[in-house]
Amino acid sequence: MIDELLADAKRRMEGAIEALTVEFNAVRTGRASTALLDRIAVDYYGTRTPLKQLANLSTPDPRLIAITVYDKGAVNAVVRALQESDLGLTPNVDGTTVRLSIPTLTQERRKELVRLVRGMAEDARVAVRNIRRDVNKDLKELKKEGEISENDEQRAEAEAQKLTDSFVERLNERLSHKEAEILEV
Repeated sequence: MIDELLADAKRRMEGAIEALTVEFNAVRTGRASTALLDRIAVDYYGTRTPLKQLANLSTPDPRLIAITVYDKGAVNAVVRALQESDLGLTPNVDGTTVRLSIPTLTQERRKELVRLVRGMAEDARVAVRNIRRDVNKDLKELKKEGEISENDEQRAEAEAQKLTDSFVERLNERLSHKEAEILEV
């Protein structure tokens, strides 16, 4: 019973880290990355379709993303989706290829992005701590119902705390890596 609770908590904490990684990938760092386009969905013949299903994404150089659209008829829809996105990038069309130039970031914008990723990391830490709280609450209920002893409850709470600490440490490592990436000139 306790092992199931801890395994579920670990799975949910992994989910928090994965969600943070996806959010971090969407933050522009001044370097071209196709991960910036992961959230872009194109209105393709009336259906919202992820951009990576409609085109080949590549980074031919550090400041350029090349999007080679498979269907020539979808080029305008891709351009429209890019213009409506929150990326703030202007697409240049050349036949079936759409190019996005990534401008260099100002120091002020870099600091703003660092604040943004720190907020994202804090939200992920809160999510991990909430998972720990849920496990502790479930353990208290099991003890109250007499299914586990007080010693078992304390051991499981200590194990949940160790798990929480290790996941918070992983989140902090990802944060410091992303901060370094943003501040890199």
